[in-house]
Amino acid sequence: MQRALAVTVVAAVVCAVLSCWLVLIGWSLMGDAVSHAVLPGVVLAYIVGIPFAVGAVLFGFLAVGLIGAVRDTSRVKEDAAIGIVFTTLFALGLVLISVTPSQTDLSHIIFGNLLGLSHQDLVQVLVLGAFTLGILLLKRRDFTLFAFDPTHAHAIGLNPRLLGAFLLGLLALTSVVALQAVGVVLVVAMLIIPGATAYLLTDRFGRMLLLAPAISAACAVVGLYASYYLDAASGGMVVLAQGTAFAVVYLFSPRHGLVATRLAASRRRRVAAGTALRPTP
Repeated sequence: MQRALAVTVVAAVVCAVLSCWLVLIGWSLMGDAVSHAVLPGVVLAYIVGIPFAVGAVLFGFLAVGLIGAVRDTSRVKEDAAIGIVFTTLFALGLVLISVTPSQTDLSHIIFGNLLGLSHQDLVQVLVLGAFTLGILLLKRRDFTLFAFDPTHAHAIGLNPRLLGAFLLGLLALTSVVALQAVGVVLVVAMLIIPGATAYLLTDRFGRMLLLAPAISAACAVVGLYASYYLDAASGGMVVLAQGTAFAVVYLFSPRHGLVATRLAASRRRRVAAGTALRPTP
């Protein structure tokens, strides 16, 4: 449980920080694609005996390149190209798992296995998480400018294509960190939900970078303890806790929540009706 708690909190924080940029840029579907497309890279890395991160990054960039090639050389639009590439690569990963002789059950890559993590898994997650988080914080100003205005970023000497590729590489590394906790299937939830939740709570990006990991880490702890007492799937409960937090914020956020916006609209209608009925002097 101690190893599971450490891995879950680290994965939740790293995914949440990256999710702020994914939500801001509009790369939610790309995050889904890359997080699933790394599966065959992870399996091949296991077969060859090299770190998972190497195979994940290679297949992450392969997925992005294939998506761009299909989009630019055919009539297929980007969303369809993303769906085609990531489902094909994900299926390749499933096939590789099914035909790979192994003394360990590789299905934990797909569904996660928090309570079966070894000390080596913990060290790998801590190292990759610290590296990814450090790069994100070090380059946060460049990434933020790229997210808001890539044209201005190019005008001041930054390379938007390079920054985009850098973010996608960090996305592949983050997927490796998160799949240790929740598996490939649920990685996309940890990469999108925290940023979307924080986005409904604030209009300031700096504050968003603080809120997202705080909410995600709290949900990770709540979900893990709930899975322990309910005897339920740990990864699923962590993501369910994040989804519940998003639902609460979606409904009751002070400025952007559904209830608040409906009440504000109702007040505006009453004020407008009262103004219209007031006699003109």
